[in-house]
Amino acid sequence: MVKTLIIDDAKFLRETLKEILKNNQIEVVGEGENGIQAVELYKKLQPDLVIMDITMPEMNGIEAISEIKSEFSDAKIIICSALGQQKRVIEAIEAGAADFITKPFDEDRVIEAIQRVMK
Repeated sequence: MVKTLIIDDAKFLRETLKEILKNNQIEVVGEGENGIQAVELYKKLQPDLVIMDITMPEMNGIEAISEIKSEFSDAKIIICSALGQQKRVIEAIEAGAADFITKPFDEDRVIEAIQRVMK
């Protein structure tokens, strides 16, 4: 089972993702609402996968990716973005994100991204 960490400052989006993952037998081992929590939780939980928003308070997703990848080069991170954030998505991929999904979440697209990244 894929152990997943969800990081998003919007609680309802974390809940939506948790529901999608649960429906597909993917375990959620933790959740946080900013990049600082993402880095701390990654170190503590060492999940198989992180699904993280780009735009968050305190530390954004791109900074968190860089920090996680500097210590855990094999970390698998999928970034979430709203439509129209292509420039930020490119920055996230350059920082080390493996894939991206757009909000609002499409269950099939989320699962496809996870399967692709976990291969």
